[in-house]
Amino acid sequence: MNFKRARTDEQRAERRRAILATADEMLTEMPVAKLSFNELSRRVCLAKANIVRYVESREAVLLELLDGHLRDWIAELSGSAPAEGTPRERGDALAAELAESLARRPVLCDLISSQATVLEHNVSTETAIEHKHALFGAMESLIAVIRRHLPEFGEREAYDLVATATLVTAAAWPHSRPSEAMKAAYERDPAVAAMRVDFTELVGRTLAVTISGLLAREHDRPAMPR
Repeated sequence: MNFKRARTDEQRAERRRAILATADEMLTEMPVAKLSFNELSRRVCLAKANIVRYVESREAVLLELLDGHLRDWIAELSGSAPAEGTPRERGDALAAELAESLARRPVLCDLISSQATVLEHNVSTETAIEHKHALFGAMESLIAVIRRHLPEFGEREAYDLVATATLVTAAAWPHSRPSEAMKAAYERDPAVAAMRVDFTELVGRTLAVTISGLLAREHDRPAMPR
């Protein structure tokens, strides 16, 4: 990619889109922890000092990518038809769909798992506010999807399920990606292998149990936070 200096608003916007697209492609090759500004600048053929003319920081780039991947995931879920059956059966089906759809999106899971510890650091207050507003919009859309599958849920129950899905994904994803030494240990010792985390199974089971508990407590609804 051979860039010339961007002189118009459209050229600057195009440069920024190229940087974001390149970073997104890099995340299909490496985890968030290994994506560096140096490698990003090399791939877009811009000096590191020049990249910050278009993006605030590595973390700001990753936050924007997280917002985009969340929108794509929710769009996929919005196109799925609710299951039939009892609330428990529909809840189990929804839990499985959420877990399986997350597992198909490793970049999203990696970004979620790094959000609090990496992505939300080294950004300006303005970027943080913009991201949280985007996140709130995504959460509202996901709440609507959940309530379409489980109309028994109020906003509070759906909100609690979204929060649980986010937190369990953040915890389960890195644990389901063991180091080479841990992989070797799992293969050598059956007792150790029993401790290996299956991301889809753990997330699906946790969400199914959460849904069952929320259904059982549906008449005990605290107010939805605003």
